[in-house]
Amino acid sequence: MKEVIQFYGVEFRWLNLLDLLIVIFLIIQLYRLLKGSLAFNIFVGLLMVYAAYFLVRALSMPILTSILQNFINVGIIAIIIIFQPEIRKFLLVLGKKTPLSKDSFFTKLFLPDKFKSYKEEENIINEIIVAVSRMQSTFTGALMVIATTYRVKFDSASSIPIDGNVSAKLIESIFEKHSPLHDGALIIVGNKILAAKVILPVSENPNLPTRIGLRHRSAVGITEHSDNLAIIVSEERGTVSYAMDGVLTQDVSLEDLKVKLYEVLIDGYA
Repeated sequence: MKEVIQFYGVEFRWLNLLDLLIVIFLIIQLYRLLKGSLAFNIFVGLLMVYAAYFLVRALSMPILTSILQNFINVGIIAIIIIFQPEIRKFLLVLGKKTPLSKDSFFTKLFLPDKFKSYKEEENIINEIIVAVSRMQSTFTGALMVIATTYRVKFDSASSIPIDGNVSAKLIESIFEKHSPLHDGALIIVGNKILAAKVILPVSENPNLPTRIGLRHRSAVGITEHSDNLAIIVSEERGTVSYAMDGVLTQDVSLEDLKVKLYEVLIDGYA
């Protein structure tokens, strides 16, 4: 016999409650992804269209009902096209919370490589921190992207391939003010500097501080739809910031940056 919950005379099964909790969870995750972006306004606009459809149908307005019905018929395809980056990021967030994610108990139990030595990663972190420290002291502007779970996508036509080991001296030489490579971003994948002078997508988030420049907006842009960490050294103020998951954290200390690098490259993040 199925258990039934009585609530103000209305019967609910346990599956109904589970169904509601799943929907609430998905809505919360969707809100977190879209909050503060232009896509959020588009999403609200679509909800208003759907609400208008149900309203005109209830009022028996055939012309508007027919127009909105045709719009809704292609709505799913339109949503997939418009929200392709958000859908991709949403699936990434869900993937992190599955039993097969890299930080789950299942992974730690059955994939012993998780507990390998991290000397190489620690060396990379130290080289990045040394480079950032020196560039900060000389007010040398820099933008570095550290790819985490997959190779970061960028415009290879406008970039210069490097394919060199991560070292503080190489990073400093790339961003040296008179270097032809100092404009654009540097991409680090694994233990290699993959490319320099990379043009990144610029964030259109209207909630970003108005005083930040192109480097900071590009850092946010590359992390809005991918699992990457972007590090920025301000040329004007000599401050250090980083962006992750589309969130910009400004004026961090070298120790805070080192903690974040350990979290990304070694510990992983939730």
